[in-house]
Amino acid sequence: MTAGGRGWRAWGRLGILALFLGFLAVLLADQWRQVQPLLGRLSVSTLAAATVAVLAGHLATLLSWRAVLNDLGSPLPLAGSLRVFFLGQLGKYVPGSVWPAVAQMELGRDYEVPQRVSGAAVAATLLISVGAGLLTAVVLVPLAGLGALGRYWWVVLALPLVILAASPPVLNRLLGLAFRLARRDPLPRPLSLAGTLRSVGWALTAWLCYGGQVWLLARQLGVPADLRLLLHSTGAFAGAWCVGFLLVVAPAGAGVREAALVLLLGSTMSRPQATVVAVVSRLLFTLADLGWGGVAALAGRHDRLTRPRSGGRPGRRAGRWP
Repeated sequence: MTAGGRGWRAWGRLGILALFLGFLAVLLADQWRQVQPLLGRLSVSTLAAATVAVLAGHLATLLSWRAVLNDLGSPLPLAGSLRVFFLGQLGKYVPGSVWPAVAQMELGRDYEVPQRVSGAAVAATLLISVGAGLLTAVVLVPLAGLGALGRYWWVVLALPLVILAASPPVLNRLLGLAFRLARRDPLPRPLSLAGTLRSVGWALTAWLCYGGQVWLLARQLGVPADLRLLLHSTGAFAGAWCVGFLLVVAPAGAGVREAALVLLLGSTMSRPQATVVAVVSRLLFTLADLGWGGVAALAGRHDRLTRPRSGGRPGRRAGRWP
């Protein structure tokens, strides 16, 4: 790659990062106006504990994605995984669902991950996350009552379709067909059942962490904090996230997820309580995305300073994101 090409690539990355951060700033400012009057009801310790739960859920999601990437034959060091995944995830705040995949494919090039592998890992991880989330919702939400799913009854119908699509025999065929149509080389290795199950395990762990966040907030607002609330909180959040993903009309499902969460929590808490939980949860997720993004940027800087420059290949050295 010429020096001019590397320069344009670096400027392009900076422009995309600035665009991501601009959308994040707008969303955060808007959420702050909604959340500020409600924060007095929540203690600092509860907000801190809920934030830790969200951060842990994000880390489990990273490990779910990393399990898929390893299974496809492109293992990454931890610092590289943090950088590629969490900086790429900032793209979900830009309208259009392709930005995280585009960002991760571009960032993965610095670690010699083929773009087709990065794209396949994003697609497989999303299917696994949605499948695990729908399964969690279908199993746990009805514990609050037979009609708890309400207007989102269709997630029961979506569950077997998503699980079928995420199964290795079907997903490998779908990915192979997509690459043939795009005239790309096939994947170095197909997804295995063992790798898929490892990813599913981390995805279920993430949903439990996110459910714990809802449980902590609801308990502080006066909802009886028993095992039933924890299970229902986990199922409700997983279902709301999947609804926001499947009916995406805004960056990161903003608005859709909150409305679904309020409805799905309605059988165990009042509407005002559920509304506070939903709005504060959205703020905590945005802060966690920014926090992990900062950690990823620092990890990438450390990786750049300590990793030996072997082979003289420009993809490993040039054009890194900050």
